[in-house]
Amino acid sequence: MWKRLEAWSFGPLTLFATHGSGMSIRRTVHNARFDSMNTVSIITQSQGRGAFTWNGHQQYVGPGTLALAQKSAGYEYGWSGPGLSIAFMVDADRFGLPEHLVREAVPLLSNSSIAPLLLHHIHALHQNADRLSAEAGAEKLASATLELTRALIVSVTREGPVRRKVAEDTLVTRILAYVRLHLADPELTPRRIAWAHGISLRTLYRLCEENGFSLEQWIIRRRLEGCRRDLTSAEHAHRTIEAVARSWGFSSPVFFSRRFRQTYGTTPSDWRRHSR
Repeated sequence: MWKRLEAWSFGPLTLFATHGSGMSIRRTVHNARFDSMNTVSIITQSQGRGAFTWNGHQQYVGPGTLALAQKSAGYEYGWSGPGLSIAFMVDADRFGLPEHLVREAVPLLSNSSIAPLLLHHIHALHQNADRLSAEAGAEKLASATLELTRALIVSVTREGPVRRKVAEDTLVTRILAYVRLHLADPELTPRRIAWAHGISLRTLYRLCEENGFSLEQWIIRRRLEGCRRDLTSAEHAHRTIEAVARSWGFSSPVFFSRRFRQTYGTTPSDWRRHSR
């Protein structure tokens, strides 16, 4: 067998990528008694098909699914053949949630509308982990990851004061994660964002204002950043500038070129040419 394990630190959170041949990790409740840390992990399988087992619950884990593992509860995870597992681990106390709620959520994650948001977030962290973990904003990324995970856990548990409080505390983080997931959709509008989160347009704009940003400008800036990366990527070298802009939700080439130049001080074509 062979393995390559990579790890990145984002403040209190550690991100792992385990690449290699088939393996199985088995952790029992007896093992946990000898460990001073009680951690929670979120696991996804970017390549191959993983299998997760906990307390009679069994599920397959692939690129579009998540598994929640709590160290003190014991679990088993593995895959056969070549695979790549992406996971992050954090101290359970960081969530500020009762342990029974965390365990209650383990077999129910597939029912949550938060799962696609957290999946997209994890894959983005892994894709840019070297750069992001070294930047000053690494702690903020860890906070956003924890908030999304808290929201994921309580979204599949019974209604109650804890669920309502977490939903309120994580609303802005969930909104921004939703926007990132749908950045490439030209039909992404404030009205649609508000509807997806069960709030009014007025409330959406108020939340953005209270948190010090303009929703429209935030979306444009994230789309421009995506275009800027793709224009210098060998993977997208065969695509026209207009096609790259469209893929990030810009329906008007003129608007895209103007905003690109205002933001970066150069035209998209000059940026692509000089980067090459």
